[in-house]
Amino acid sequence: MSYERKTLGVAVIGAGRMGTHRARMASKHPAVRFLAISDLDPARAEALGEEVGAHFTTGDNEEAINHPDVTAVIVSTPEPRHVEPILQTIERGKRVVVETPLALSLDDADRLIDASARSGVELHVNYSKRYSRHYFLGKEQVQEGRLGRLLGGTARVYNSRAQAFEILKRTDEVTPVVDVLVYSVDMICWLMEGIRPVEVFARGHGVVFEEAGYPGINDTTWAILTFEDGAVFSLGICYALPYKYPTLGQGTRLEVIGKEGVLLFDEDKKENLLYTEKGYPHVYVPDHHINTAFLGTNSAGDWALDHMFGPVAHETRAWLDYLSTGNPCLHPTAKEARQTLEITLAIDESARTGRAIELPSRVI
Repeated sequence: MSYERKTLGVAVIGAGRMGTHRARMASKHPAVRFLAISDLDPARAEALGEEVGAHFTTGDNEEAINHPDVTAVIVSTPEPRHVEPILQTIERGKRVVVETPLALSLDDADRLIDASARSGVELHVNYSKRYSRHYFLGKEQVQEGRLGRLLGGTARVYNSRAQAFEILKRTDEVTPVVDVLVYSVDMICWLMEGIRPVEVFARGHGVVFEEAGYPGINDTTWAILTFEDGAVFSLGICYALPYKYPTLGQGTRLEVIGKEGVLLFDEDKKENLLYTEKGYPHVYVPDHHINTAFLGTNSAGDWALDHMFGPVAHETRAWLDYLSTGNPCLHPTAKEARQTLEITLAIDESARTGRAIELPSRVI
């Protein structure tokens, strides 16, 4: 199959951790002929621009979005600042992709979906786990019917409090459920595609984050998600493992049980071990070093030898390939991301109130 090849002008909005990954990947993509970087801190935008050879940097997000050479926008701002640059991009008729989550409220998510629908401008959301090799292989097995009817399963995510504190310092408006468990929720909904989730029931408990000054943030949360055909999944997250626990990111497990087959995914990566007396740096947590590290646990993937390997690299390339050649990408639509947001908000609400939450929900 041949595709028409187009050149791209890309603006990366936000020069933080994810924006840096996206900008570095975009600078290496053969279709990208123009690259702009913006950040509310213009010095940070300029520093990243110099690193990746950007053609334009600015401290004004709208200036980058409006640049006549920009045809597509990657929104990598902190979570509370997603909505405005997305709306600005849609108003300019330029395609846009945003980091997870789509928004922090269903009202804002609906605003974005309505704006996209009215303008006909595509809005995608980055859910990098869809680009982990084993997950999209699993999706194909479900589509091919090798598991038969899905009956349920379980997903859980662990990480150290060191990384959790970095997330909470960036914004304490986002719980580990909304910021991280959301990826497992998306994966389950993707595998259950076409079958509607109907209820959430959750319990949570917290001591570590409350003592650190983040009341209302649970150390661990467990939920039951039920679908309209009766399939039931348990989902759990703990971002309060000890500070020096040797993970560099998420330790994830996902199990899916079908009537005629099963998928068992283990991403703890404890078998890839490094020990060094010199200390190993944590790419997400500044000045945090551990002597023992589970290599490959960095959730985004890893830069080594000036190449990036892992889900974020595959995801970024896939979206740029889609824009430049039309080759389909696996990114969720805004409507799919809205459903995932609703489920994670319902998990937090159920854990807070002790009540089951029916979906679609009118209480979140």
